[in-house]
Amino acid sequence: VGFARLDGQAVGVVGNQPAYLAGTLDINSSIKGARFIRFCDAFNLPLVTFVDVPGFLPGKEQEHGGIIRSGAKLLYAFAEATVPKLTVITRKAYGGAYDVMSSKHIRGDYNVAWPSAELAVMGPEGAVNIVFRKEIEAASNPRKREADLVKDYREKFANPYIAAELGYLDDVIEPSETRPTLIKALHALRTKRDSRPARKHGNIPL
Repeated sequence: VGFARLDGQAVGVVGNQPAYLAGTLDINSSIKGARFIRFCDAFNLPLVTFVDVPGFLPGKEQEHGGIIRSGAKLLYAFAEATVPKLTVITRKAYGGAYDVMSSKHIRGDYNVAWPSAELAVMGPEGAVNIVFRKEIEAASNPRKREADLVKDYREKFANPYIAAELGYLDDVIEPSETRPTLIKALHALRTKRDSRPARKHGNIPL
């Protein structure tokens, strides 16, 4: 997390770090992100989210420590924030962790992806080994068959252009276009007004 400026406008930046735990969301990163998002929303700072997330960190320690509750805090913080929310998917966007990272499913305002992005329930390799395990084992050349199926899965299901067709993305852009695209989106969202239900506040999963 951190702060930046887009055309002079201060924004809060949230992103996954693929060099640490492969970019997965764990208990600590979920809580850290949720706290930062709430801070930005409180002071009316737009949010820019860079997504490269393969999922939630697996393991008994995370399960017993409350990864579901912690992940829910991050989801809640993004969903409840009323500031402009811009999202850029750079590479992996898999499963529930993708949904949590300011996706269209939780009221992201403007979501784009690079051509290198993969939006799917899980990674192509893992999905193919589960769905087509018997077919791969029965093939005369299992390694080649697996590679062909992975390529086919990536083109049909993990393709950012398919996600854009389905309405999960507003556009697919080149990396060099990221900053000017975000600036245009931020200008368009400066007059954003969110209608709120008549209640005192929501019930964040503490």
